[in-house]
Amino acid sequence: MKSYRFLVPVTLITLGAIAFVFQSDNFRSQVTTLVNHGTHSHTHEHAEDSETRTKVDEALLRVPLPPKPVELKDQTRNPDIAASNLKATTSSPAKNERAPKGIAFVETDVTSLAECSARSSDAYGCYADYLTNTVQTKSIETAFVETKAAYNAGDQQVISLCHQLVHVIGRAATAVFPTVAEAYNYGDTFCWSGYYHGIMEAVITQMGIDNVPKQLNSICNELPGKDTYSFNYFNCVHGLGHGLMYVEEHELFAALELCDGLDGGWERSSCYGGVFMENVIANEVDHFSKYLKDDDLLYPCNAVDEKYKEQCYLMQTSYMLKELSYDFATVFDACVQADSNHVRTCYQSLGRDASGFTVSDPGKAKAICLLGPDEVAQSNCVTGAVKDFISYHHSDVQANGFCELLPENLSAGCLQTAQNYYQSFSG
Repeated sequence: MKSYRFLVPVTLITLGAIAFVFQSDNFRSQVTTLVNHGTHSHTHEHAEDSETRTKVDEALLRVPLPPKPVELKDQTRNPDIAASNLKATTSSPAKNERAPKGIAFVETDVTSLAECSARSSDAYGCYADYLTNTVQTKSIETAFVETKAAYNAGDQQVISLCHQLVHVIGRAATAVFPTVAEAYNYGDTFCWSGYYHGIMEAVITQMGIDNVPKQLNSICNELPGKDTYSFNYFNCVHGLGHGLMYVEEHELFAALELCDGLDGGWERSSCYGGVFMENVIANEVDHFSKYLKDDDLLYPCNAVDEKYKEQCYLMQTSYMLKELSYDFATVFDACVQADSNHVRTCYQSLGRDASGFTVSDPGKAKAICLLGPDEVAQSNCVTGAVKDFISYHHSDVQANGFCELLPENLSAGCLQTAQNYYQSFSG
């Protein structure tokens, strides 16, 4: 699997959680359930009677956050803060509602992404128009080349909106290539595979919501790799979640109910993940999500049915961090208030965010995980972080270095997790 995260200088302050990393089709997740063992890469079954399948570990999805402060705060745990009374410490700016882009032909008067970045208002709308026009008048490749150039030059607006911008490229691609398979052939994993998610948004929009239930199970069938759970197949079924949110105008519960129409348990879980991811990231761009609350930071995870909770908690800490000014210690306390059998999920999601927030810096990620209130919290944070190190670097060298920095009570388990995970990652 190609990864363009390596194009970003490690000294560049980028997103709080900088990348979605999806495993390739030879990745196998062979770890037991969270509740009993405190681990995170459990096995999803394609059909409930299947025992050995190639999997994609959705634990490693990184939800994009706004740019983090230049320096990590010197954080200490504050036992006087009651997690049950947590409220956001930041307020969200007003956002502009925008019509979907990427299906009809779009004109623009700007000639570069830099012109959009210089605008004082609605930079996202400018980017969306420009990239859509670029795909329609030039090529998908050109749109990616320009987006990557701006990203790697340190354009902070492009960086913070990157996943959403490649959604735009994916939506525009469906006007050029009429089938999912054709559009996926020109795909690019840059900026956390948002291109594929954008394709699904446009495909479902064109299909029409009334036709979705009867056609849902056939949308991804034309892609190769269904039987082996290929990377493209994962992005398709995960992208369905994004697309269903898009066509349902971000009505989360309606989108989840449509995901339930998928035949396989693994497919349904992947779709749920797309729904919850879209709920978090869409809130950053063009509207307020009514399914995120600044006075109840665990919502909607504490309100959805049990079958949805794990995928929700895997995404929620990224939103919680943003709302609590990236105070990891306070978010650890908030995780304690999660549904009891998903507290470890919350801690591991926070570990993934620790790695993403620090651009996989071993010392800083260690310091964040040690903010956990007890060994359960710390060890699960370490589990999430070390897996993210491996997926970031496509190597276990940095992960092992991270483990060796840890106290003795955490180091051995970290090294074992790294060994098992890297074997499945590279096997």
